[in-house]
Amino acid sequence: MMSGQNDVFSSILNTNENREKSFLADWACYSVQGKRLNDEKVRTRKKVNIRPVFSHDADRIIHSRAYSRYIDKTQVFYQFENDHITHRVLHVQFVSKIARSLGRSLKLNEDLIEAIALGHDLGHAPYGHDGESILNELCQNSGTGHFSHNAQSVRLLMEMEKGGKGLNLTVQVLDGILAHNGEVLNRVYEPDYGKKPETFLMEYKKCFSEPDYGKHIIPMTLEACVVRISDIIAYIGRDIEDAVILKVIKRSDIPDSIRSEIGDTNSEIIDALATDLLINSYGKRRIEFSDKIFSALKELMDFNYKQIYRHPLLKSQSGKIENMYRSLFEICLDDIIEKRNETLIRKNFLARMSEKYLSETDDSRKVIDYLSGMTDDYFNNQYRSCFLPERMGYSL
Repeated sequence: MMSGQNDVFSSILNTNENREKSFLADWACYSVQGKRLNDEKVRTRKKVNIRPVFSHDADRIIHSRAYSRYIDKTQVFYQFENDHITHRVLHVQFVSKIARSLGRSLKLNEDLIEAIALGHDLGHAPYGHDGESILNELCQNSGTGHFSHNAQSVRLLMEMEKGGKGLNLTVQVLDGILAHNGEVLNRVYEPDYGKKPETFLMEYKKCFSEPDYGKHIIPMTLEACVVRISDIIAYIGRDIEDAVILKVIKRSDIPDSIRSEIGDTNSEIIDALATDLLINSYGKRRIEFSDKIFSALKELMDFNYKQIYRHPLLKSQSGKIENMYRSLFEICLDDIIEKRNETLIRKNFLARMSEKYLSETDDSRKVIDYLSGMTDDYFNNQYRSCFLPERMGYSL
């Protein structure tokens, strides 16, 4: 490297470090604290990486194969064709934007927040939470443990990307993704500041062996706590807007007790929740809601579950989806056991995986990994290919 380049890069690195020292709170996670689970050599032509470690992680995530599949992953309303409702790729952008705004105001590390937010839902299966529940049952029935989308997100990034080598992200990013569970609401979120990488690895493994273990994990950084609550803030009001567009509910169905505290539109709800969170969290080593706003948010979550997520219309196709999952699981598992080479799972998945992955992963988990990584359309196409006759065109 030429000396002039070296001076420029050294200046950039020093500026980045000094910016964090002058702005971030004492309890924020500084970039110099970023720790990868495996050491790695710098392979760039410049022989130096000017990106802060968590910013580098965000880049690795958005350039991953799993991230590109966000584009056709269900958020909530998989039965409807409407260009204006939320898909998973849009949801993660909402989470990232809200979390970064909160993190900036609370003097936290925005790069870490962004990386966690962008990667937090990579492990979602086709057809959203319905698919997740079906895969969890298939795991248990086949004796291969459990399935949860937060642990699968980490598995994709740590053990499956790059053909089974993984992306070697920092433990802080992986831990934040593992602990992000947006279905569990708390009034106060406080990290385990002394948490070690060994603890993260233990918790990660337990997610596959103990039911619902991921719902109880406490992250190691306050940045991860911000992403966790931002996940809820991002979907709770947006799902109402989507449900109103699709006529699943009417806005007037929202109880007055909720409307009077946090509003009945997505923008009002985000503003009310974010404002309350900042007022009650600024300058603290934890984040928290006031009692009255937390009560209204809890009531809104209950309303959404009863009136939207468990609406009979949204569950009308669940039986068909379950049958599709079971049929694909069985045929793919049989293909592996019988060592058939010209099969979809062999050509489209196993052929690009490393020998380490193939030798250390049991057959049922390989199928779970394959199915969970599919987009909704790809899942449907695989089912058609396996179980519906192919058209050969017209013959004269």
